[in-house]
Amino acid sequence: MVKPTTERTGAGAETRADSAYQALREAIGSGTLRPGQKVTERGLAEQLDVSPTPVREALRRLEQDGLIQRTGPRTVVVADIAERAIDDLAEVEVGLRGLVARFAARHAAPEQLDALDAILDAADDLLIVIAARHRNGEDVDRHIAALLDRMQDFNDAVNACAANPVLIRLLEQSQVFSRPERRALRLEKIAEDDRFGLDRYSGHRALVRALRAGDSQTAEQLVIQDAQGGLAALRERPRDSR
Repeated sequence: MVKPTTERTGAGAETRADSAYQALREAIGSGTLRPGQKVTERGLAEQLDVSPTPVREALRRLEQDGLIQRTGPRTVVVADIAERAIDDLAEVEVGLRGLVARFAARHAAPEQLDALDAILDAADDLLIVIAARHRNGEDVDRHIAALLDRMQDFNDAVNACAANPVLIRLLEQSQVFSRPERRALRLEKIAEDDRFGLDRYSGHRALVRALRAGDSQTAEQLVIQDAQGGLAALRERPRDSR
């Protein structure tokens, strides 16, 4: 069962189509909509609690992404995504993240860079608390969740520095994992290894230094390395176990 979308009051057709697209994309990624499963526009509209029009637009975008295959005017089949297709999607995502960093180095305002440092300062404080609670054998789940929130804030702030909505939209459409999937996978990995991801954390400070210097090449390289490492680590498990 696909989860219904949450429509905002006064939202236009474009917003409803975006919500439908994200809901269907997450349903395909999580396996709620299985490879080979046949679905109809009307049936999906009923599940999402929207009219068929935004669902039709969402399916058009999913077809462009290669996630569905149209078998009739109002009927589609969920594509069986090969591992090679996921590799290709990951390569696109990594490249776009690097391009975002390149634009951010060109356009970041001083106050935006200060905000990035403030986010990392807050993350540093959380890391100190997490380490101390680990030593004392205390629960750290709440603090780890807060740390993941700060890292998402950091990524969003870097995206804002790029000042390129079209590029950000392309990045959102090309991500291998949706935000909920990415967060769930990270929590699973951290449960297995409480040092998961920390080896790449220092790169965030280096990125801010590159952005302050307007060094677009270094910023792009740092983000590409981080994105490659992050995706590789998250993908070290069978897709059907996600």
